[in-house]
Amino acid sequence: MPSVKSRSGAVVIGRNEGERLRSCLTSLVGRVEPLVYVDSGSTDGSVALAKGLGALVVDLDTTVPFTAARARNAGFARLREAAEEVEFVQFVDGDCEVVGGWLDRAERELIADPELAVVCGRRRERHPDASVYNRLCDLEWDTPIGYARACGGDALMRVAAVSKVGGYNPDLIAGEEPELCLRLRQAGWKVLRVDAEMTLHDAAITHFRQWWRRTLRSGHAYAEGAARHGHEPERHSVRNVRSIWFWGLGLPITALGLAPITAGASLLALGGYPVLGGRIFLNNLRKGRSAGDSTLHAAACVVGKVPQAFGQLLYWRKRLTGVRGGIIEYKGPQGG
Repeated sequence: MPSVKSRSGAVVIGRNEGERLRSCLTSLVGRVEPLVYVDSGSTDGSVALAKGLGALVVDLDTTVPFTAARARNAGFARLREAAEEVEFVQFVDGDCEVVGGWLDRAERELIADPELAVVCGRRRERHPDASVYNRLCDLEWDTPIGYARACGGDALMRVAAVSKVGGYNPDLIAGEEPELCLRLRQAGWKVLRVDAEMTLHDAAITHFRQWWRRTLRSGHAYAEGAARHGHEPERHSVRNVRSIWFWGLGLPITALGLAPITAGASLLALGGYPVLGGRIFLNNLRKGRSAGDSTLHAAACVVGKVPQAFGQLLYWRKRLTGVRGGIIEYKGPQGG
């Protein structure tokens, strides 16, 4: 087992991740101190597994709705309680394995720039060819190198910066990372994506319904992000929300609804979808992606407007009725 040389601790969150969690924790044991695992009501023995690997375990109260943000905050609090002197914290989802060498690289970036709060790298899918949905996830993780507006669930963060802005918003059921990064940037901190391998992720999406729920969750996140921060100068998520409303609901409802009184002429408006797909396809080609990947990503972006619109409707229904929602899951134990 390697000795602890980093200045970092880690917070791993999970729910019924099984052997994925074992891979995740094993990739961090001996490389960080402390190592905290936060469990959200697992029934697969995850808590016992984490304890057996030497992690400090936080078992969340099951009477309060689970969110990733709530879990990360609980883990962060436990980490600071166990080691007040820790400088950096690696947040990672329990279905991810941290790549060797990542922590050293990320620490160097944070040490070199005191204004840097977050460093993230390349998250890759472990089995990108297992399904088109896994492949789409792998393409999604490939974000531009350089200063960024946001990171994903895996990132090394400066403890002082996270503490200063109050951590994650525990009420968000999705989109908590971009929201945290927004507040960090508003406080004067920077977010950086570096050209380095960071984690291997196991999406385990094999069915359309899983992809639908995951995409629906992203629509929910955009709607809530815009509702909370869309009035600010950056107009957080407003452009995404408007695009989803237009393509996911507005255009099809209008075109189909007017068809009887326009002798079907209004259906010509649906030709906007291949135009939208073509624009996304060409943009992908400009990024250096293959024609096959560009086609797949473009098709998913166009079709995904519909579940994203349903996700936005779900957010507004819950907000108007005062219902507090929990996490939107798209996979079960070991991708079941």
